[in-house]
Amino acid sequence: MPFVSRNEQGAITGVFGRPSATAQEELAVGDPELRTFLQGPGARHVRGRLEASDTEMARIAEDIIEVLVAKSIVNFTDFPRTTQQKLLRRRTLRRNLSTLSNLVSDDDDIIV
Repeated sequence: MPFVSRNEQGAITGVFGRPSATAQEELAVGDPELRTFLQGPGARHVRGRLEASDTEMARIAEDIIEVLVAKSIVNFTDFPRTTQQKLLRRRTLRRNLSTLSNLVSDDDDIIV
């Protein structure tokens, strides 16, 4: 059962998995007010930030893999074939993007 915090007007401001000093009230999972909160703009904002964080974490994972391979801690061939293909595809896309961005002048946004 989730625990919620509320503002002075009684509106839900947060949902937690366990009680805390600011979240003592327990609600049923199917509670209509809880559902409304979880589908509202605040929840969409949090989901958006989480998705952006997922993208950042994917980039971090790629960088870690590159370092581990470069230092011969792990061999590229140790990864499953599908993982190798995805990493190679992303590497190629990044290289192509880098090449394209070098064709555009920073000053005028024109092709050099």
